[in-house]
Amino acid sequence: MGSMLVQDRVQRSAATLSAAERRVAEVLIRHPQTVAFGTVAELAAAAGSGAATVVRLAAKLGFDGFSGLQAAVQGELSQQLRPAASRIRELAPDDVLGRSLQRELANVQLTFDGVDRLAYERTVEVLATAGRVRLLSGDASLGAARQFCEEISYLRDDVSVLDGNPVVVGRELALLSPGDVVIAVDLRRYDQWVIDALVELRNIGVPFVAVTDSRLSPLTVDARDVFVVFADAVGPFDSHVATLALFGALAASVAERMKGSAAERLERVESMWMRTKALRNNS
Repeated sequence: MGSMLVQDRVQRSAATLSAAERRVAEVLIRHPQTVAFGTVAELAAAAGSGAATVVRLAAKLGFDGFSGLQAAVQGELSQQLRPAASRIRELAPDDVLGRSLQRELANVQLTFDGVDRLAYERTVEVLATAGRVRLLSGDASLGAARQFCEEISYLRDDVSVLDGNPVVVGRELALLSPGDVVIAVDLRRYDQWVIDALVELRNIGVPFVAVTDSRLSPLTVDARDVFVVFADAVGPFDSHVATLALFGALAASVAERMKGSAAERLERVESMWMRTKALRNNS
């Protein structure tokens, strides 16, 4: 498998993994530090499996035992975290603000470093050219999805969030066609209705892009492209900072791709706001 990223190896091998191996793979993807700086026993304990399972997974991923897997993860982390590490200082245990800053910096950097540039360009192109764009989101990430929907809707027509009761969602899904695209976003624990909706999209041949927290997420099955966002947080709730940052970058790229028409749309909106004094300017 050459120099393929560890998470890509996991995704390619996903169909061959046992339930126990998948648990280890989940820890590997979500908490690579456990692999980079831990032992076989520690990784096995974190995954609720045995040491033999860890070794089998390493072999399935094409590594020469756990040491080979660990070296690969260490190498990837050293590349991904070098700029962030240079900013990290000793923080007091009660410095929640400081620890949150460092965690969010790492979330964004790890997310952006993991972006496949070809997948990114494909997604920008389809967001600019698809007949209709629909956002499909679990409850926890709905705020980020709505923000992205609003930004893209300033740039082009027919953009909306698939939301509401099963009758409304079912009607919207039924009206989609292969020339449309759906951006599906959700973090574990994944909303079952989102997973069910993606099954229907597969049945009718509508392409979708998954924005989720793991290469083993159920959202990735048959996805046109996958973007893994890091969502670790200091507190008890998942972070959506990296998701918003990724969506912001995509919106900026779509605006660049649609330069002429997008600029005209934005000028018309701004003109309306000015005429109606909809926004207050204190300058």
